[in-house]
Amino acid sequence: MFRIGYNTNGLGSHRLPEALELISELGYEAVSITPDVGGLDPFQLRPGEVSSISTQLADLGLAAAVETGARFLLDPRRKHRPSLLEDAPADRSRRIDFYRRCVDLAAELGAGVVSLWAGSAPAAVLGTLDVDPDHVLGDRLIEGLVPVLAHAEGAGVRVALEPEPGMFVERPIGFETLVARGGAALDDLGLTLDVGHCVVTGDEPVSHVAERLSSRLVHVHLADCPRGRHEHLPFGEGDLDLAEALDGLTRAGFAGIGAVELSRDGHRGPDAAREAMDAVRRALADS
Repeated sequence: MFRIGYNTNGLGSHRLPEALELISELGYEAVSITPDVGGLDPFQLRPGEVSSISTQLADLGLAAAVETGARFLLDPRRKHRPSLLEDAPADRSRRIDFYRRCVDLAAELGAGVVSLWAGSAPAAVLGTLDVDPDHVLGDRLIEGLVPVLAHAEGAGVRVALEPEPGMFVERPIGFETLVARGGAALDDLGLTLDVGHCVVTGDEPVSHVAERLSSRLVHVHLADCPRGRHEHLPFGEGDLDLAEALDGLTRAGFAGIGAVELSRDGHRGPDAAREAMDAVRRALADS
């Protein structure tokens, strides 16, 4: 059985140690930590910060993963930039350096997974790699992932790529296209599956996606979403069949962390986290 976790990007107004205490108190068994300016900033780590959080995770019995979706950590003026798809090699190198730092952070925390995504193309090209006929952007993405995967292998950490609506790899089929194109170079690349994103992009039922990609599935994000609109919502406010999705993950043999991701509900973080856990428990009972 996989562990239900909560992403700290939904508790962005909380100090990280207090967020971990809350997550544990609400019955979560895991946490997805999003390093950001408020805590575990990999560019400005405070002395003893990582060891303190590692000890707290152990004391609370929380499994951990590291997320890389901080919005303005690399560039205070451009959300989620630079990406691995930038025209300038120096910009791509900055993203690679960030991912390596997150891998190192995960290793120190005892987190088994670092989750990342492709990013948006400079020319706003959307969709799967099938719309990349000259392979320039796909090649950039693969070339950027290869050193990150090598660094992660040395650290004993898995790297998982998340298809993200509106980004260059936005659907599960885009992930499949990527690993096929990358061949042996991407053998170690895992998949982060966001069940809400499947609703957005019409990749339903979620259980079929999970089972089809079970051999690559190492991390999961849980949130509701409306069909056709990328908006993370509390369970029951979108079009996700949560019980069906959770049952599909179980049948796929998924044994990692299923992390609730409600970053837009940070203003009511404790209530959102409690409501989400209640909804997951009901859905598990029904699945």
